Amino acid sequence: MTFNLKPFSFKHTGLFPEQSVNWQWCSDLIAGEIAARRKKPGEIKVLNLFAYTGGATCACAKAGAHVTHVDASKGMVAWAKENAKDSGIADERLRWLVDDCQKFVEREIRRGNKYDAIIMDPPSYGRGPKGEIWKMEDNIFEFIKLCAQVLKKDALFFLINSYTTGLQPAVLTYMLETVLTKEFGGSVSCDEVGLPVSCNQLVLPAGASGRWSK
Repeated sequence: MTFNLKPFSFKHTGLFPEQSVNWQWCSDLIAGEIAARRKKPGEIKVLNLFAYTGGATCACAKAGAHVTHVDASKGMVAWAKENAKDSGIADERLRWLVDDCQKFVEREIRRGNKYDAIIMDPPSYGRGPKGEIWKMEDNIFEFIKLCAQVLKKDALFFLINSYTTGLQPAVLTYMLETVLTKEFGGSVSCDEVGLPVSCNQLVLPAGASGRWSK
């Protein structure tokens, strides 16, 4: 994959490299499912919410999924399109939406649309295109319950990333087990993600990830 990077005053570069471990996990599950079910590439449908510049979108599409990429920022979606193009991903594998993630999921529920997998990387705090307020601690549990309604009964995985203080791996575990394991079975694993420090073999903590898989 090829990503276009640039520095920002608030320390972003347009990519979170610590997420590469999750991109690999998603890719392996998608590729394995295509082989096991003998599905054609594009038949596994992934919903990527708060999708930023498309690291997970590109990884899942490269592995053979069709990805619906949703982010409230028009500029970030445009940047993700650029990354996908430079990564050589076919347009038919991708669906781009500039939208409030919660409102989009609510519409998908009404339409009856379902997905094999969901990825979400919600901010600690944010505003939608029409001023909608998102606060991670207040909204995330209800949002996970909402998203569960667009998962297929034989769903493949659900991945949630947290950079919010207080939403540690144990908290992510409780939420995913309460909502997903009860309804779909499967198992949950949650842990910190980080970046290796080459000079001393330590790891720089960089948030937490919660994974549910069938």
